[in-house]
Amino acid sequence: MRHHALPNKTVIVGAGGHAKVIIDILRADTHVELIGCLGQHEGNKVMGLAVLGGDEQLPLLYAQGVRHAFIAVGNNERRRKLAGYAESIGYELVNAISPRAYIAANVTLGSGVAVMPGSVIQPDTTVGSYSIINTGATIDHDGVIGEACHIAPGCTLSGNVSVGDLSFLGTGTKVIDGMRIGAGCMIGAGAVVIRHIPDHALAVGVPAVVKRIQASIEPNVSRRET
Repeated sequence: MRHHALPNKTVIVGAGGHAKVIIDILRADTHVELIGCLGQHEGNKVMGLAVLGGDEQLPLLYAQGVRHAFIAVGNNERRRKLAGYAESIGYELVNAISPRAYIAANVTLGSGVAVMPGSVIQPDTTVGSYSIINTGATIDHDGVIGEACHIAPGCTLSGNVSVGDLSFLGTGTKVIDGMRIGAGCMIGAGAVVIRHIPDHALAVGVPAVVKRIQASIEPNVSRRET
């Protein structure tokens, strides 16, 4: 007689709009049993899932036998920080991959990755841990997406495009083949990238022009795209 493995008890870290999409995706995953969310307003519900308290609940839930988590926070830096914290406790970060996304052969995904409905990831592409490939975004062959990136809805990346860690590509960004976008960049919505973008650059427009080099991504900006 074959024994089926029980689904993994999983907590969602986050209780905003991004968490709603993640909950919707993970409810379609038979390997996952969602036990609740962590957020600011304990007692509220997100998509019918109870908010159990704040991030301080992570060690307690782990002690109670919850071993899996997903960090559903739109801000790249905060998402990577929370992911590291959860992993330091011992959590395994699951991936949230919509059954309505297309992931080709030889695609490599890290842990804690979100791949939203309508997105396409083509062959020999690598997506780093904690990154978001948002609704309808497409990444063509041989792409390299770094850690804790956010490729916002409707972005189009041609082949051989690389994006550095913690970079944010706003809604509808288009990138021609072979471009390198550095680490910690912010590309404004609707930009068209036809030249390499250096690390920590803010670039906007058609074609995209670097407006300034910044020390880090501005807080909370990426949440507008969740």
